[in-house]
Order: sequence, then structure tokens, then C-alpha cells
Amino acid sequence: MRGADRYWLLTSTTYGQWLPGDLRGSVSRENVAGESHRQRQNKFGTAPSEHMPELNEASRKLLKAAPVFLTQPHAERLLTQFHETCDVRQWLFVGTAIMANHLHIILGVPGDPDPDSLLRDIKAYGSGALNRIFDKPESGTWWTKGGSKRKLPDRIAVVNAIQYLRDQEYPLLIWINPITEIWA
Repeated sequence: MRGADRYWLLTSTTYGQWLPGDLRGSVSRENVAGESHRQRQNKFGTAPSEHMPELNEASRKLLKAAPVFLTQPHAERLLTQFHETCDVRQWLFVGTAIMANHLHIILGVPGDPDPDSLLRDIKAYGSGALNRIFDKPESGTWWTKGGSKRKLPDRIAVVNAIQYLRDQEYPLLIWINPITEIWA
């Protein structure tokens, strides 16, 4: 795992997709036994929150526009932009899986930057690249706010996350860095 001090599996859904309380489960803040506050259930390998129909319906009613779906040309443009962003930021681009309604990206980064800023940059530069070629979505954004940021604590976790990318159903595009292929 040369060239990086920390590894992250970042996930973002496209606007209006996989809302809180979704039937498939979702990452959300939940009460933790013995704690007076809610904690994000977001560790790698942690099961998602259960279906919460009321929360899901309330989230759906707050949408400003129809949900956004990515296409193959969107995925190809995002891949190009991810390479550019990682080169400029000096991040190790381990891999990505881009589906119609969400994406996963694994990054190796120097130091210990705030994962919120990593995901923010990936989404912001991805949006800019998409907006230059495609019509901006009716919602005004390609992505939902926030996303999942899972720290990968060791090499085994990185290898498992790479396999997770490979195992995605209905991908538009999966790319794994050949340098990291040997880890698996």
C-alpha cells in the first residue's frame, strides 16, 4: 500500500436515489445503546439501517425534481475526471464502480485528510465535468447531499473493498487500478 497513508471507500448516490429509510436499507444515524447521541452506522462491513417507510416517504416528498440516473457516457466522463482529480490531488485512485443510481470509489491519500472533503471534491469535480458535456439535471445537482465515507484500516479491508467494487450489480463501469490488482 505504498504512496498512501489512509484508504477510503467513498459512496454517493445520485440525486433522489436511495433516500433515507429505503427498502434496501440505508446509512443513517441511529441511537447507540448506552449513548445519549446518535451515531452514523458507517463502518466497513456494517449492515445498513432497516427499512423505515415513514422516513422514506418524507424524504421523497422533499425532492425538488425527478431522481437522476447516470448513463454509460456519464460514467465514462466521470472515470476520466476521477483520474484527473486524483492526479492533481496526488491521491492513489484504487478503483471505482459506477452504477445508474450511485457510485463507489476507493482512494489512497497522503496524511489524514477529512473524508468529507475527499467526497466533496470527487463530487464537485465530477459535477463540473458532467455539466460541461451534458445538460445539468432539473434538480440543479447530480448528487445527494453527503454520502458514505468508510475508512479502510488495513490491506485486507482494501482488498475486500476492491472485491466489493467488482461484485456490484448492473454496473455501467468498473475500473480497478492495475497497480492494486496484485494486492488481491
